[in-house]
Amino acid sequence: MNKLSTGFVHRCVKPVGIAQDYAWYLTRRIRSILVGEPVHRVARRRCLVLLAVLCVVSTTPAHATKAATTSIDSLKLYAHSRIINYKEFQCFNLLITKESNWRIEAINPNGNHFGLGQMRNTKYRNLDGFRMIDWTLRYIDHRYQGKICNGALAHWRKHGWH
Repeated sequence: MNKLSTGFVHRCVKPVGIAQDYAWYLTRRIRSILVGEPVHRVARRRCLVLLAVLCVVSTTPAHATKAATTSIDSLKLYAHSRIINYKEFQCFNLLITKESNWRIEAINPNGNHFGLGQMRNTKYRNLDGFRMIDWTLRYIDHRYQGKICNGALAHWRKHGWH
């Protein structure tokens, strides 16, 4: 606590303490591959990505159609907000580009795989693009232990599917 010139005790927390509290809050549930990188950098990066996503989502009208609300840029921003590591995001971007070219309405030639991640589940076909990203990341996490570059993309390069 700092004493002001009037003798009143200033009870506000230092700005550094507040920043550390927010950094802890924003990174406590993140499994980051950025070992050794200071927490405040990870938190700052996550805040910027989340801010960009909020700007895109908040400017979208509520009555817009499903296709209009899921532009490729907003889907990529959302995916990047879920994938902290830039290299892993680039691999995810490449994987989704090869699978569906970021089209949520994509269907494979046989007609049995749908959406961004080309999944077989019929529930997946009816999801919006943001939920498709969440489902695809959960699938990658389950099947490849969350390894996008060394797991899903490597498997896709070897077999032509993931």
